[in-house]
This record gives sequence, C-alpha cells and structure tokens, in this order.
Amino acid sequence: MKPIQVGLLGIGTVGSGVFNVLQRNREEIQRRAGRAIEIAMVADLDVDRARSVAGDAVRVVKDAREVIADPEIDIVVELIGGYGIARQLVMEAIAAGKHVVTANKALLAVHGTEIFAAAHQRGVMVAFEAAVAGGIPIIKALREGLTANRIQWIAGIINGTTNFILSEMRDKGLDFDAVLKEAQRLGYAEADPTFDIEGVDAAHKATIMSAIAFGIPVQFDKAYVEGITQLGAQDIRYAEQLGYRIKLLGITKRVPAGIELRVHPSLVPARRLIANVEGAMNAVVVQADAVGTTLYYGKGAGSEPTASAVIADLVDITRLHTADAAHRVPHLAFQPDQMSDQPVLPMAEVVTSYYLRLRVADEAGVLAKVTGLLASAGISIDAILQREAGEGERHTDLIILTHDTREGTMNEAIAQMQALPTVIAPIVRIRKEELA
Repeated sequence: MKPIQVGLLGIGTVGSGVFNVLQRNREEIQRRAGRAIEIAMVADLDVDRARSVAGDAVRVVKDAREVIADPEIDIVVELIGGYGIARQLVMEAIAAGKHVVTANKALLAVHGTEIFAAAHQRGVMVAFEAAVAGGIPIIKALREGLTANRIQWIAGIINGTTNFILSEMRDKGLDFDAVLKEAQRLGYAEADPTFDIEGVDAAHKATIMSAIAFGIPVQFDKAYVEGITQLGAQDIRYAEQLGYRIKLLGITKRVPAGIELRVHPSLVPARRLIANVEGAMNAVVVQADAVGTTLYYGKGAGSEPTASAVIADLVDITRLHTADAAHRVPHLAFQPDQMSDQPVLPMAEVVTSYYLRLRVADEAGVLAKVTGLLASAGISIDAILQREAGEGERHTDLIILTHDTREGTMNEAIAQMQALPTVIAPIVRIRKEELA
C-alpha cells in the first residue's frame, strides 16, 4: 500500500522532533498504522536549515501554500504557531481536502469552533493531541478513554515554565523575579515569557480540555486568567506551614449553574499527588463518575515528547483515512449536533475557598475587626496563622484560610478589609483547591 504522504509546515524544535522520531521508529510505527507514513514535503522560511534536518530525499520549499496545493499530500502538519498565518493555512488545507495535525493550542482555543466546523463539512480530520500537555495523551483519554463517564472536573499543571518557577521559589526561597531570570538562562522560559507567566498558555489548553470534557464550544474569551507574577516567596512559605503547595492550575468544572473555566495560582494540599509534580513536568487530574480519579503525568513540552503526540495523530489519521467521516471520533468528543449550550460562568459566580494574607498593624483589635467583616459577609474561617512581630516591628502578617464562598462575595469582603486603616498593604488572595 502506498505510504501516507505528509507535508510539514515548520521544522523547528517540534518539527525536527517529528522528523527524527518518525525516521527512528519507522518500522514500529508502520506496524501500528498498517501503512508507512512519510514526510514528503517541508515548508520553512529557513530553507537551508530545513534541508539540513530533512535531507535531500524530502522536497523543501519556502511557501507553505505549495505543500497545501500538492495533490499527493494527504496530511498537513501545522507547527508554525500563533493565530495569524497558521489559521489561514489550516483553513486552506481543510478546503483543499487535507487532514490536519496541529500542536497549536492558541489557534484552537480561539478559532477552534470555526476550524472544526469547516473540517466536519469537508469530511476531513483535525487532530491536536500535541496541543495540550505535550507528550501526555490527555486528549485521547478525554475524548475516547473516558467516553463512558460523566466528567465532573479537571485540574491540571499544564505549563512547565510556571511549574518550574514555583518549584524553584519553594525550594530556594527566592522571589519570582529572581527565579524567572534563572528560568530564562536555563531555557525553561522564553525571552518574552508573558504567555506563560500570565497564565495565557495554560488557559488555551484548559479551554480545549473543557470543550472535550463537557461538549461545549471552545470559548477562550470566557476563561478567567490569572498568572503567577504577583506571588511572593512568603506566600509559598506560609502555604507550606499550613500543609499546602502553590501550583498554577487550569481548572474546568461542571456545576449546576454551568461550567467553570479558570486558570490561577491555587493552594493544593501537599498530600495530593499533583502537589508533588515538580520542575517543568505537567500533570492533569480528571474526576469522573464511573472511573473516579485518574492522573496523567509527563513531559508537557520539548522536541520529542511533543513529536510523540504529533505522530500519534498521524497514526490515527492513517488508520481512519478511508473510513466514512460519520464514523470517526468527533473532534470535541460529542457529535456536532449534540453540543451543549451550558454557559461558562463568570468568575464572580465561582465558589471556592481562599487563602488571604493581610499585612496589618501589630495592635490590639485588628484580628477582631477582620474576622468581624468576614463573618458579616457570611464567610466562615477554616484556619488562622498570625506571624509574631519581631522586636521593634510595628507590622505583622495575618494569614486566613476560609471555607467555600462565592468569589463575588469574597471580592466585596476584601474591599471592606482593605479599607481598614490597620491593613497597610494590598491583600493577597489565592484560591484554595482541595481536589478531593
């Protein structure tokens, strides 16, 4: 049988990994796919570098549209990234009747509804395992392995850069800025790390997982996104004293009023497995009714881990290449005419518990005023930790853990506490997730 012909758009870090793994494991992959998979064309602006990776047997071009226009190409692999030209090329590939594999989480989180609709109408597949958590097969688990389940919630460490920074802050007691510089020096963080440290990258991934878990359209614009730039070493230290670790989590949850979709730092009990995921590793916890709790752990980025996911998609498409389009696994797990219109809740309606750190004057009556305001708002307290002021100090830290309350209610209470003359610095609020 003639090999499946693949066109690669971009042969940078991930693209070169795809090429190398496909070459190295060619026989094993063919035995699984039932047919050989060959990269026949590569498009890259740096033609010389691309040719040095792909060799002379592969046609290398500068214009990606040459790949899309070639009638021999069966699958287009988009590894360019971003929202702009990548979207145009993916839509053109679909219109040309090509199957598409992409690792572009930003593209799918923002334009996924349009892309999947076009693919469905044209009868082609868009596969995206590599778009979330690198080499961890979380998309296949959500879309196929857990298909018998009613998924209740997902919580994931899905950005390796921020997890590395938080791990280093905890281990070395350093503040965010110092660890970020070290992460950039070691190559864990980009020169412009905004998408990572502000939570945008994790939100793209959480948006995709939410759509698959609950059968809703991808709605990145509805996600609540908060990064780690405001975290201090003292908060990580206090969390440890209280039996928690701080992780940047992507969370999506089914609740009676709708779907929660949020990314923010969270206190997680130290005894939870996900709390012990360190360095640049990723992990996703899924809670479902039939199977209970499952955990998926591994490398969330890198050349060959991501290539592993891309090639898994190539194998899936090769197996289903001749199958009737109606009998393929739907892009977002649910049949297109069975998607839910459950709303994504605004953050003010989310119910969770909280860690609060107040810098207060070290004088009598401060604790009573603060707890009185919380009580009048109907917010119950789980624990209080008060650091003793040192000799000569006039200020101290007051740490409060609360029980579950509505975010909007907590916002109002924080505003009232902040207005107290004895609260002398901005109140730090970190959400707490028991993940039980």
